[in-house]
Amino acid sequence: MTWAIVPAAGSGARFGGDIPKQYCLLDGKPLLAQTLFRLLAPPRIDGVMLALAADDAHWRTLHHDFGKPVLTCVGGVDRAASVLAALRALPAAVGDADVVLVHDAARPCVRVTDLDRLLTTANAERDGALLAAPVGDTLKRADARGCVDATVARNGLWRALTPQAFRRGLLTDALERADADGITVTDEAMAIERMGLHPRLVDGRQDNIKVTVAEDLALAEHILAIQRHEGEP
Repeated sequence: MTWAIVPAAGSGARFGGDIPKQYCLLDGKPLLAQTLFRLLAPPRIDGVMLALAADDAHWRTLHHDFGKPVLTCVGGVDRAASVLAALRALPAAVGDADVVLVHDAARPCVRVTDLDRLLTTANAERDGALLAAPVGDTLKRADARGCVDATVARNGLWRALTPQAFRRGLLTDALERADADGITVTDEAMAIERMGLHPRLVDGRQDNIKVTVAEDLALAEHILAIQRHEGEP
């Protein structure tokens, strides 16, 4: 089986507003719903485990039929804790050797073709895989005054995207070890890397944006309109 995990326990403080950003409307539906519909589109993905805040009063107001199981659990104080809680809450039918995807709640524009390529790669790789994009901009390192200290060579640098895909048992072990060591990992691949492993980078589309601030909603809506014109679900 192949399940996806969506950590959605955060408040989206940088986004602002009266409700968590994952419930703001995007093209007539909550952002989280748009993400779930896209994530569940590939036939190979059987369901989603959604990690929510304990006091989330918004999820149960969503009246959408996603066509596949969407289960919920209580997330943790940060992303890693939420993903670990979701891994432990997955149905028993999801074995330790099964690949699990972890996807940002605020990435509604991931393409089905990218999901399919990621799944194929992750199933073939012992160390898992993640969608990523080569860095195209010139990078500057700042000094303490906020001035340019140096230009950083971008050769070999990639931006980590999601989903990221690893076998359930391996990812659970990696996150538990990071927690025991007092290390805050910012994505799942970082936890895997700490074990001396090397996840495969899968070149993903640049339009797989993450909605972080309010103005990103308009960009995401524009991207979704283009993608649907091109045949995305």
